[in-house]
Amino acid sequence: MVSLYFTEEKQIMIEKTIKIINNAGLHTRPAATIVKMAARFKCDFFIHKDGLSINGKSIIGVMTLAAAKGSEVVLSFDGEDEKEASEAIAAYFERGFDEL
Repeated sequence: MVSLYFTEEKQIMIEKTIKIINNAGLHTRPAATIVKMAARFKCDFFIHKDGLSINGKSIIGVMTLAAAKGSEVVLSFDGEDEKEASEAIAAYFERGFDEL
């Protein structure tokens, strides 16, 4: 699911709900890849799970999520290149972190 938030002037945030689909869940290798991907973009990127909101550009933050297979996370992007960031990072999640 994708949520877009608008003001009268512009879109202000993108949120995508994603299910973790690979068998090993969000472990060290995909966490590192997510952080590297996020670093390419200027926008803010957060991952939300079970009431926690972590900075998606922080390896420690991403690792603390302990998102197992079947977990749902919400990815939020806010900033000038949020559309590009949301498409690239959500696609990586949807591909099962290239482990399927």
